Amino acid sequence: MKTQKNLFGPELPLILMGLESFTEPLKQRGTRHVQMDFRPSLSISAKARAALAKHEARINEANQEAISRILTARPMLVGMGRALDVVPGMHPKLILHAGPPITWERMCGPMRGGVVGALLYEGLASTPEEAEKMAAAGEVEFSPCHEHSAVGPMAGIISASMPVFIVRNETHGNLAFATQNEGLGKVLRYGAFSPEVVTRLKWMEQTLYPTLKTAIEKAVSKSALDLKTLIAQALHMGDEVHNRNRAATSLLYRALAPWIVETAPSREVASEVLQFVNSNDHFFLNLSMAASKASLAPALGVPGSSVVVTMARNGTDFGVQLSGTGARWFTGAAPVPDALFFKGYTKADANPDLGDSAITETAGLGGFAIAASPAIVQFVGGSAADAVQYTLQMYEITLTENPVFQIPSLDFRGTPTGIDARRVVAKNILPFIDTGVAHKLPGIGQVGAGVLSAPSEPFVRAIEGLAEALA
Repeated sequence: MKTQKNLFGPELPLILMGLESFTEPLKQRGTRHVQMDFRPSLSISAKARAALAKHEARINEANQEAISRILTARPMLVGMGRALDVVPGMHPKLILHAGPPITWERMCGPMRGGVVGALLYEGLASTPEEAEKMAAAGEVEFSPCHEHSAVGPMAGIISASMPVFIVRNETHGNLAFATQNEGLGKVLRYGAFSPEVVTRLKWMEQTLYPTLKTAIEKAVSKSALDLKTLIAQALHMGDEVHNRNRAATSLLYRALAPWIVETAPSREVASEVLQFVNSNDHFFLNLSMAASKASLAPALGVPGSSVVVTMARNGTDFGVQLSGTGARWFTGAAPVPDALFFKGYTKADANPDLGDSAITETAGLGGFAIAASPAIVQFVGGSAADAVQYTLQMYEITLTENPVFQIPSLDFRGTPTGIDARRVVAKNILPFIDTGVAHKLPGIGQVGAGVLSAPSEPFVRAIEGLAEALA
């Protein structure tokens, strides 16, 4: 009886595993309780579950190899070139786009706008109407940036004449490519194609590109432009190098400015180029994406690995690629971000998420490193405490921490790296992404910035696909 008194005497707290709203009556009554962060795993077939269990040791070994390739990557900025000259498979009537493969008929508004702008920029069409007819008639070819060793933010449009940065992974020898960043607002990557957009693109091709190309060549002749080290420094300075690139852009500016001044054809051109880079806090974004792509690409094609090597969105579909399933895409509907909208716009105006920039999250940056960037919440919403929690949660679905990319507010803990699709499914914790928001109609541009969790469907399909490959 004494044991029973000890058991039933003290007040026992309630443990709840249901909806958090169930706790409201308990709070009102002052009842002690604990709300468990419990969620059931995502549903996969019994056959897939059995295959994963049977081949667990093989998957774990393959994952070690994939993670090793990612962590040992050394992405360096080595030069620039025209897409037609350096991007694999590029030809004059090929338009590269963000996300998994998609046809003109299924393209979202901002991606269609980006295609129209590219055709006007290339001189393949003289009016937006003519550009739309060309695209609808199949007179141009579309292909994902990712299938050409490239990445593009938002609509992700790359056409033949566009200048691209060239990033080389010195460890594995592979290259990655990305365009120059236009800035925010009414820009091609957000689907705008007005004359001012095309004029800016022409200036970037004819003035910005040759000036940067020469300066980069001069800089590289003196010392390597190590993007991994630069990103690591930027994390210590408040960036997460997806939606906040102010520190990284400043560091790049410092590295290139002396050579721009020395090699530019005139003081006026040097001043113009430096002012453009200095006024665009997002200028480094495209390089952080290319560095991430270059780092992850060698991990593609490790048989049996469940490591995610690509997350990308085209404004209609959200696509995922696993190391162990090669170039195969697994897709689901792209969600609309929760965002802070510019004045005059609401969520009703927003296009579903788009862009290859989630390659940063795939590499352990962006939303996965948002704890390093408390100031970003002023741009995408939430609180500094939320930012820390988002990052902590991502450790639950990753296999390792990047010892180079460290987060000061977490006592310099490495960023969560190496998304394991098995853990995403088993824990029902979805990758966290911070992102810009485009208007759903072509020609308007950016209307906000926010955050979202990746949809579950691509990860379920990816695990099913991995199970098939293992069998």
